Amino acid sequence: MSTALVPTCPVPSQAESRLDAETTLFSEAGAAVSPDMLSRVLVEHYRCPSEFLKFVQSGDEAGAVGYFRFGPNICYGHANSGTLPSEAKGLLEDVSLETVVAEGTVALPFDPNEIVDNLRLERYPHRRLSRCENILKKAYYSLRPFTNQSVRKQIQKFRARNWQNLAFPRWPVDTTVEDICESLLSLAMQASGAERVPFVWFWPHGIRGCVMMTHDVESAAGKDFCAELLDINDSFGIKASFQIVPEERYEVPSTLLEAIRGRGGEVGIQDLNHDGRLFDDRGEFRRRAALINRYGQEYAAQGFRAAILYRKPEWYGDLEFSYDMSIPNVAHLDPQRGGCCTVMPYFIGKVLELPVTTVQDYTLFHLLNERSIALWETQVGLILEKNGLASFIVHPDYVRDRDTRTVYEDLLAYLRDLREKAAAWFALPREVDAWWRARSQMSIVRHGNSWRIEGPGADRAVLAFANNIKGKVVYELADEKRGAVSASKNAALSSSNDFLQNVVRPSNDEKQYCHHRGRTLWSLGSRSPQGPRC
Repeated sequence: MSTALVPTCPVPSQAESRLDAETTLFSEAGAAVSPDMLSRVLVEHYRCPSEFLKFVQSGDEAGAVGYFRFGPNICYGHANSGTLPSEAKGLLEDVSLETVVAEGTVALPFDPNEIVDNLRLERYPHRRLSRCENILKKAYYSLRPFTNQSVRKQIQKFRARNWQNLAFPRWPVDTTVEDICESLLSLAMQASGAERVPFVWFWPHGIRGCVMMTHDVESAAGKDFCAELLDINDSFGIKASFQIVPEERYEVPSTLLEAIRGRGGEVGIQDLNHDGRLFDDRGEFRRRAALINRYGQEYAAQGFRAAILYRKPEWYGDLEFSYDMSIPNVAHLDPQRGGCCTVMPYFIGKVLELPVTTVQDYTLFHLLNERSIALWETQVGLILEKNGLASFIVHPDYVRDRDTRTVYEDLLAYLRDLREKAAAWFALPREVDAWWRARSQMSIVRHGNSWRIEGPGADRAVLAFANNIKGKVVYELADEKRGAVSASKNAALSSSNDFLQNVVRPSNDEKQYCHHRGRTLWSLGSRSPQGPRC
């Protein structure tokens, strides 16, 4: 398998990368971060100096375990509190009231590393299939070849019923991980008295966010439509990754793979045979993983996605891929519910996870019965507010019909407009993987009276600052000339610390610019006659 694009952090061998479900931490590959540092998740998220981040855990470190709130955000894990519920329902205790800022230190009633890890790895109750659900799942996939799409849709709709009653993860985009990081940084800055903290901006050249298009090819009909789909993408200037099922579904001629790569696309592996049983048994998974790895080498694929977004991240050590794309941000309408509650890439051991952050086309067309891009537009807006990764799954199988193809073309037109406004970096998964690995090796060091970024790939990175303005964190690019998007074009966005500031989040049209000490910043504004609250 080729890993030429990630020289700073090569994919390990199968033996080296095997994960233990009980001990795995979400430390970034190669990052010099001690696993017992309470600031680990902040250092990984921001690539900022740890000297600004002083946290201690108050009370009993074991504490109660269950769901609680940290401000408006639902969390799961241990907290220095009374009995905590095992379901994310009703009024949950807000442990932010137990947070103490004093003497340069923030005392937290929980371990932020554990809380963020629990979200990213979906280590919380009711996201795995129950024993009864597993039995029904096996029966469904046994009978699936003898059903038509109409029957399958009715079964899927029945399975997804009452999804709107689920409070956690937050629909349609959950940014709890980003919210927690922003809130903790705000508290740390209040404790230290720092007006601003330097960090490595999230994307190359100061771009606001990232967009990634992927196509999962599920059937022979979908495979036959790939050539036309490449033409459609090219007409809008969009490149994509095509995930191929290597066994049973269809023949995979070398000409197909060559055509995808020849048009500037990428080839990834999708499962082994798409039968929905990849994670049913540990021993069988290992057998299949060996075959999947072999196909990965044969197809020169760096990335993997499991069929139907079934997943057990604790088994990823058996897969020899640089990145995975199987974990959804929020999965209310998927067969396996849950969600990682983040719109940023993150490491699971040596594997980089590129989460699925928008609704799949099949879900949009056949479960929600939508024929517009309104939901996709809403999701992209929420993701870019957090400077995140907007990743799409569009199946060639489901955009062959005129009505769904028109919707997809509307999406491409919308994305093309974003690109022309320089509002996002349009990248293939392997490019996102290469950048995030390079960023994970970068550090901020003092340079005279200022700061600079060091590490491989630093020439593409942009120094940014988190400014503490009246208790609110506002992002700012240090060198706007290097950035593809300047602060005045939304490159720097304020964080959301509403529960700390008691400020209601405005809608997009209520956001306004403010000027602070000669620097153009982006903050939460007000449409009142008094102007923006800066």
